[in-house]
Amino acid sequence: MKNKTIHTKRMCILLSAALLGTQLAACSRKQAGDESSASSTEAAGVEKTDTVVTNLSQIDASKWQYNADDHVYYQLGIQYCENPADASYETLAVFVPEAYMDAKENGDGTYTCTINQKATAGTAGYTAVTAPIVFPVNTPGYAAQEALTEYQSFTDYTDQGFVYVHAGCRGRDAGAPAGVTDLKAAIRYIRYNEGVIAGNVNRIFSFGMSGGGAQSALLGVTGDSALYDDYLSAIGAVQGVSDAVNGSQAWCPITSLDSADEAYEWQMGTTRTGLTEEEQLISGEMTTAFADYINGLGLTDTEGNALTLEDSADGRYQAGTYYEYIKSVVEESLNHFLEDTEFPYDSSENAGHQPGMGTGRGQGGAKPDGAPGQDGKKDRKGAPDAEGVDFTQIDDIKRSNSSSASGVTISGVYETAQDYIDALNANGAWVAYDAATNTATIKDLASFANAVKTASKGIAAFDQLDAGQGENTLFGYGDGNGAHFDATLADILKKENSSYADAYAEDLSKGDAEGHTVDYRLKMYSPLYYLMKNSEGYGTSKVADYFRINTGLFQSDTAVTTEANLALALENYDADGAQVNVDFTTVWGMGHTMAERSGNAADNFIEWVNACCAQRN
Repeated sequence: MKNKTIHTKRMCILLSAALLGTQLAACSRKQAGDESSASSTEAAGVEKTDTVVTNLSQIDASKWQYNADDHVYYQLGIQYCENPADASYETLAVFVPEAYMDAKENGDGTYTCTINQKATAGTAGYTAVTAPIVFPVNTPGYAAQEALTEYQSFTDYTDQGFVYVHAGCRGRDAGAPAGVTDLKAAIRYIRYNEGVIAGNVNRIFSFGMSGGGAQSALLGVTGDSALYDDYLSAIGAVQGVSDAVNGSQAWCPITSLDSADEAYEWQMGTTRTGLTEEEQLISGEMTTAFADYINGLGLTDTEGNALTLEDSADGRYQAGTYYEYIKSVVEESLNHFLEDTEFPYDSSENAGHQPGMGTGRGQGGAKPDGAPGQDGKKDRKGAPDAEGVDFTQIDDIKRSNSSSASGVTISGVYETAQDYIDALNANGAWVAYDAATNTATIKDLASFANAVKTASKGIAAFDQLDAGQGENTLFGYGDGNGAHFDATLADILKKENSSYADAYAEDLSKGDAEGHTVDYRLKMYSPLYYLMKNSEGYGTSKVADYFRINTGLFQSDTAVTTEANLALALENYDADGAQVNVDFTTVWGMGHTMAERSGNAADNFIEWVNACCAQRN
């Protein structure tokens, strides 16, 4: 491969202002039996008129532990909410580079530490005041993130001068919005400790993949959203401080679940075979519904041109400016691959191009450096500690290749670019290659799907008809059972007098413990609800300044539209003069993994965080 080049689809005008907002005022804490603490605060650029109210103590400066090998002070098991719904998850751990601490031994293996504001750490020369705080979201399939109960090394980050905060959180069995609620509560607690621990609380960067990527993206989009208030109050989150983040990294985010079923049918529905007459009818109706959704969404390209879908001869809306835009995303990804790749090319070294990889086999592939192996152990210190392996093994999301198209097989060594293109065209020509310019075009999106991105999930990929999918559990009611959530599909089933219609109607009418129905909770997990101007949620949250969105283009877990729509919406978001910097990369040949055009995920994430922070200096 050539030297790393990270593609930025569009970088908005960089903000030249100083750090967002003012530093949080020092918070006094309320001890049991004392009067509630109260101090005015302004955090993450969001003006706050509330006072900080909590019964939680701030982090005890006399309880730090030290790891001499990694030169890190740390604390584990810090409770971040007053009334935890599950105390085994709702604690956090903090890992601080030793340069930021002046320590005194207590004689029992612990240390009393004060912050050294002058010492620097990392190649960027961060101080305890300027250091970014990185916040992993390791929740594949919206699973729980276990709290840390023993020391782990995160030296890729702490050696760079980053403060590393790992927050346990509940998973999908607890029902949405439990996971994001817990993560927000942890962020609030960290802000409550501004000045007590090292790190700049206005430089919090979340990162995750798959369901973790989705929840990282949600942290970036839903900062201070009032929709979460009831849930945050229920667990006793700190009140009066912000839960917004400064930046969000998302690899292959499985999000926009309000339209994900319909998007899946629009892009990959034609690759299935053996469907019943009812299933064929439902797939067609969902495709039409996706066109209606896109045409009412108000998406525009980076030049402000409206993106819409038009009907096509096959009746599946494979025409229009939106169609051409998605087609251009695919072509651009292929051309970046051709630009980056030196031939001869060994496809077995690619994290997505695996021997025999064709349809429905692009979910995992070889793991990038730093991802855990099948035993869940890290193979490089401090790398993103969640995903990157075959998700059929760890996230319990159901996948069964029901496609008619067998896809193409990318295997072995290709001597020239033309040899590689010929392999893509093995089942019929759909890629045209110009050797003189080393560029390619594709025939259409349907051919792309049939060759390398065919369906690995059945009808209703996310809101499965029998409510048996992982996302059904996510929108259940905390008992571990699945519930339906797709109102568009519910309407289609009712219209067609489907035997499933009553079950959908029943689930959609239920309220949860806070009295909210699933449509309310779905908004909380739908980024575009907050980003689109024609949505009631537009401008109601603090959206992060920086997003880095990477996806493996061959993954069959979700449609290309998921990440493309999120990037477009962020690029055009301008509520109250906001300007969002978006680095959006689709990686050709890779599947459901921590997809990068080159290099490894941890190093590229670190480089991006450093670049974001440098823009603020």
